[in-house]
Parts: sequence; structure tokens; C-alpha cells
Amino acid sequence: MKDQLHRHIVLDQTPKRIISLVPSQTELLVDLGLESSIVGITKFCVHPIHLKEEKVVVGGTKHVHFNKIKDLKPDIILCNKEENTKEMIQELEKIATVHISDIYTIEDTLELIELYGHLFLKKDAAIEIIKEISKKKFEFEDFIKDKPKRTAAYFIWKEPWMVAARHNFIDELLRLNGFENYYVQFSRYPEVVLDATLPENSELVLLSSEPFPFKGKHIQHIKPFFPNATILVVDGEMFSWYGSRLLKAFDYFKTLHQHQWSQNSLS
Repeated sequence: MKDQLHRHIVLDQTPKRIISLVPSQTELLVDLGLESSIVGITKFCVHPIHLKEEKVVVGGTKHVHFNKIKDLKPDIILCNKEENTKEMIQELEKIATVHISDIYTIEDTLELIELYGHLFLKKDAAIEIIKEISKKKFEFEDFIKDKPKRTAAYFIWKEPWMVAARHNFIDELLRLNGFENYYVQFSRYPEVVLDATLPENSELVLLSSEPFPFKGKHIQHIKPFFPNATILVVDGEMFSWYGSRLLKAFDYFKTLHQHQWSQNSLS
């Protein structure tokens, strides 16, 4: 079989010892019924929360302890092109087979779920998750179809200010919500320079709860740069975690739209 970079994955048998170096993929494994097969995770794999107490934490998404990983004798290591570095993956391939995901769209996510269902012999569970995500997406698209289009600036970091521009999964979900990305002229996750003497005119500013932990107090920090915008603190996991997190994301998006013009932040 192939991973999402179209690399051939060669395995003698179904992997029984899994290391996941991507938080959203760790959550997906659990929802596929593979929790007992997970032997190693990152410090950012917080869903479900008890995993960090029961599994070996091998590092973060950019830096890992290779000796810890080697000692776990994994059959497969799950990575992502964006979240894990090329150099790290090259070292991991010396330890075990590496499967790499590459996610930009909802369709990419559904493909990954199908791939995992095949790879780990969890086809029925994968089919059910795919069906449910597709159903919720269809219902949300019906909910959103008559909502007015708004420009939205999505911030992921402070000092320096950084945003989600085009060509990433966050941008896909912004568009799905009917938002036009204010920073669409840029790619990926650029730094932006804000100047209060030259105010920006995005109608909506979304401050993500991750990777920078934006909170309500930060609304006043960015207000001088977007004086006419509605500014919200939003759950970053709902906008950036793919996989089975989408089972919860669409309901969250409905809440966002129902309240975005009447309050300053969402928890």
C-alpha cells in the first residue's frame, strides 16, 4: 500500500505496536479501536487525556527521543508531512516503517481514515467514521448556505503575529464556514506586521487557542489593529485537527455562527 505522499509502505503483517507523532492522528487511532496497540505518543497527544499516563511520551512533534522510540520496538510510526520534520522522519525510518499523512482538505482526511482502516484491519470502524463525518459535513453545508460571506483573519501566534493563510487545513475549514481568508495572498503560516496607524479591515478576527494559547484578554491586544472587526477566541483543535475530531467540529462551527455577532469570545 501507499501513504499520502505516495510512498510504498511494506509490512509483513498488520502492525501491532504503533507510535503516533501527530495528536489528531492519535485521537483517530483511539476512535478506530486501536488504543491498546498504541505504545508511544507525543506530549501534545492530549485526547483522550488519559493516554499520557498510560503510554510512553517520546517527545514532541518536531523533536523526539530516538532511543525511546527504538526501545519501544514499533511496527510502524505515524507521521505527518507538515507537523513532523523531514530530518526527523529520515532518522525514524532507520527504526521502523514510517507512514506519512498529507492533509489539506476534508477529502484528504477521509482518505487517511480509509487508509488506516485498511492498514490496521479496522475497515468497518473507518467506514462508520467516514459516513458520520460526511453526514455532519452535509448538514453543516445546508446550515451555512444562506449565511453572509465574511472576511476572517485567523491568528495562530503572538509576538510575532502569525496567521493561517492559504494552502493548509485551517484555510479549508475557514472556507467551509463561509469565511474568506483575509490573508489569502500569503501561503502557509506567515508572520504579518500590524500597525495601528494603518488599521486592517477584516470583518472577523479569530484568535486560535493553539498553538499560541489565545484567551479573552488578548482581544484587547489586537483590537487596535482591527478596530471594526468582531474578535473571537476560538477552539484551535476544531479548526486544525483532522481525523475523528471532525465528528465534533461541525457542531462547534454551528455554535460559532449562532453567537459570533453577539459575544466577544467562545470557550
